[in-house]
Amino acid sequence: MVSMSAFIKRYKAKNGATVIQVVYKQGRKVKRTVHIGTGHSEDDINLLVALAKTEIQGPQMQFDLTEANSIALQIRKTYPALLWNTLEGVYNCLGFDAVGDEVFKELVLTRLIEPSSKLDTIRILEEIDRTAPSNTSLHRCLRRIVEDDYRAQISRCCFEHAGTASLSLLLYDVTTLYFEVQKEDGYRIPGMSKERRLEPQITIGLLVGRDGFPLEIASFEGNRAEVKTIMEVLSAFKSRYNLDTMTVTADAAMLSSQNITELEEAGYHYIIGSRIAKTPYEIEQYARRPGSELADGQVFDLRVPMNTGRGQARVKRRVVYQYRTKRAQMDLLNIDKLLFKAQRMVEGKAEFKRNRFLKVSGSKREINYDLVEKSRLRAGIKGYVTDLDVDAQEVISAYHQLFEVERSFRMTKSDLKARPIFHHKRDSIEAHLTVVFSALAIARTIQAATGLSIKRFIQKLRPVQTAILLVNGKECIVDPQLPDEVRELRARLEAGCGS
Repeated sequence: MVSMSAFIKRYKAKNGATVIQVVYKQGRKVKRTVHIGTGHSEDDINLLVALAKTEIQGPQMQFDLTEANSIALQIRKTYPALLWNTLEGVYNCLGFDAVGDEVFKELVLTRLIEPSSKLDTIRILEEIDRTAPSNTSLHRCLRRIVEDDYRAQISRCCFEHAGTASLSLLLYDVTTLYFEVQKEDGYRIPGMSKERRLEPQITIGLLVGRDGFPLEIASFEGNRAEVKTIMEVLSAFKSRYNLDTMTVTADAAMLSSQNITELEEAGYHYIIGSRIAKTPYEIEQYARRPGSELADGQVFDLRVPMNTGRGQARVKRRVVYQYRTKRAQMDLLNIDKLLFKAQRMVEGKAEFKRNRFLKVSGSKREINYDLVEKSRLRAGIKGYVTDLDVDAQEVISAYHQLFEVERSFRMTKSDLKARPIFHHKRDSIEAHLTVVFSALAIARTIQAATGLSIKRFIQKLRPVQTAILLVNGKECIVDPQLPDEVRELRARLEAGCGS
């Protein structure tokens, strides 16, 4: 059997530095290559050669690393240079470097590495061996973000980066961010909370592409109704990019007669979830036929009279209805729970509360069985209002893409910790949201390219550390050996970013 041999290989990189590797061969076949590091000076190269000899001959050499004199070798510091350089590469790939603000970039990238307060950004940057800005510089940057309208620049970069497929369908939704303060101030106001909280809050509208890549973000007063945010965001987006037409998808909270009329007048195509107050006549007649049962996935494509929000005028709009067995099971379960609570209130066994199945007339309480029956009849049915002349299943599939904007919201609120705990003035809150929006764009790009959430991606790359060694009192930087998994992730990311 041919024995394994090893030798030190050195070559010049494109940037002029010298790369040192250890190559293991069996006969003429290379079995393994170990990357030792990249040297920029003669001292660096000598040290790397010494380390390469240690790799070949084993740890017994200890500090007697050269044929001449021994070397005093110490590790001064390790830091995740690879992680920072990778995130910075995506930042530049998206075109965010055009903003030309180094502190802003540091705020965005540290938000990805370890979401924390702006002041804690200084600690994170120092751990990454970067010259951290002062606290004053950070607050000056927040002012620049608002005064120079960085958000418009970042949004344009996102729009230019998004592919045609992503822009073919726009998804819109809102969420709320609460503040642990006692008093409202005209911006932070109590309202309908997504988290069912009573504190003052703000409302956030997010517009994303078909794949969930963020395109536009806007904040509103905490008591602004969801339905009154969509037109403002869409109009600003359409005007900024001179778009002729767009197709937008939103959930039932955005549905109002006036909104749909305004969408039509502005030239938008739309798919909006429909609240079903009563079972459509055609479906009710079908379900009441002897021997007729709704099948899982069954679709009804109807023209339904609707108000326009302009006086008494009514128009017929297309509504696609679909029945799903799983949805029906959930609806029926909720109906039974509500009916049980109503029954206990009628019997005086539970405290009186609002219940849609409970009919109250003076002191008399009774179950509204007619409403219960109607609710059971429409269990499992969901409607989608649209002006598109496409297959009904395509309408339903497009609507279900809304989970992408919901995923972006989850990522924003959990991985990126978007809630502006430490901000109290509107300008600083808006600046914070611009940082989070930029970080979200990078996170979605990484997720699309690698298949990993930003949290998992950081966990994979952060342990790969670059070392600063002290050799006889002189500093030397030693690059890490990359695990195969990390190499593969970086290759996927480079391909996904088009770099």
